Amino acid sequence: MTAPDVQRAIEAVWRIESTKLVASLARIVRDVGVAEELAQDALVAALEQWPESGVPDKPGAWLMSAAKHRAIDRVRRKELLARKHEELGRQLDAERALASDLEAAVDDEVGDDLLRLVFVACHPAVSAEGRVALTLRLLGGLTTEEIARAFLVPEATVAQRIVRAKRTLAEKQVPFEVPRGAELAERLSSVLEVIYLVFNEGYAATAGDDWMRPALCDEALRLGRILVGLVPSEPEAHGLVALMELHASRSAARAGPSGEPILLLDQNRGRWDHLLIQRGLAALARAEALGGARGPYALQAAISACHARARNPEETDWARIAALYGSLGQLSPSPIVELNRAVAVAMASGPAAGLELVDALTSEPLLDGYHLLPSVRGDLLAKLGRFDEARVELERAASLTRNARERTLLLARAAACARGAR
Repeated sequence: MTAPDVQRAIEAVWRIESTKLVASLARIVRDVGVAEELAQDALVAALEQWPESGVPDKPGAWLMSAAKHRAIDRVRRKELLARKHEELGRQLDAERALASDLEAAVDDEVGDDLLRLVFVACHPAVSAEGRVALTLRLLGGLTTEEIARAFLVPEATVAQRIVRAKRTLAEKQVPFEVPRGAELAERLSSVLEVIYLVFNEGYAATAGDDWMRPALCDEALRLGRILVGLVPSEPEAHGLVALMELHASRSAARAGPSGEPILLLDQNRGRWDHLLIQRGLAALARAEALGGARGPYALQAAISACHARARNPEETDWARIAALYGSLGQLSPSPIVELNRAVAVAMASGPAAGLELVDALTSEPLLDGYHLLPSVRGDLLAKLGRFDEARVELERAASLTRNARERTLLLARAAACARGAR
């Protein structure tokens, strides 16, 4: 294997294993920041050794073992400085216990470590923004830039949130465990939000060369299903799982042979995963059976269910979707929700009606730089035959997105408008 091949292999392994590695280490060393440092040390060791020795058969276990040795060295250095000579016997016992835990972690499945990590990051001592940013960083392996794009805030702001969150967790010595009782309920809304944001990053990547990052979708779904087992009487947990199952059911139809995006109305619905659709509809039914007013995830799942039940785009109940977005906007006011409602209104009542709603959002500060605003506006203008205006909007959308696949799609739509204007 050539050096470039090894480099690519290391990058691929790191994308797959880093989150599990940090989660397992955080459970053991009880410090998220230290766990990240140990994982990075293991990565450095791989970069130094694998080009010579080759990629090991079990790269995740290799990284965990390397991190284990660095964790033990860290404990030894810290204790040798802090304790007297007669206390070294107890330290050796601690080292052996730590080594045992880490050796077990090499062979053990990750289990619920990732879910514990989410609850730790969502501790009430951390700010709401910090909880989400830190968990996306740790669980999803997202860069600060990608998180900033997801939240429509400056990258420096996200970096500061993450630093402050780690510092707070270390200072408070937050236990690495899933909370119970009232404390679990207190953190649940943040956990739901984080899991869904991780899923969204996998479903429609904010940056990079890939339209989707399936591993993130799979991880978010796994965590959502575990969470439902923890809080089976919580409607929104079921609503979130329903939403993710229904979205995930379209994954195979969302990209062409070369990875190019395929939009919802152009998808081959025969490629939708009907098992996931049934699971999603069943989860939505459970959420509704638990009673009470529907929360934001159950409402979004109900919207996705409208698409899932339609055998073709023409059978979609767009009026109901527009009404559901209206309910969602009342419950969780957001210009992005209003933009989605405008799309549904356009489908139900015509592009002119949708464009009127979209135009009202053009001065919304939170949508400044949000590529889907000019994208939607360009699409509606094209449907109205205003091709020159549509081309300008779609080119602007292409300039704003950080996803290469999406940029190509937007530029192709802009070129089609240029041809239509002739």
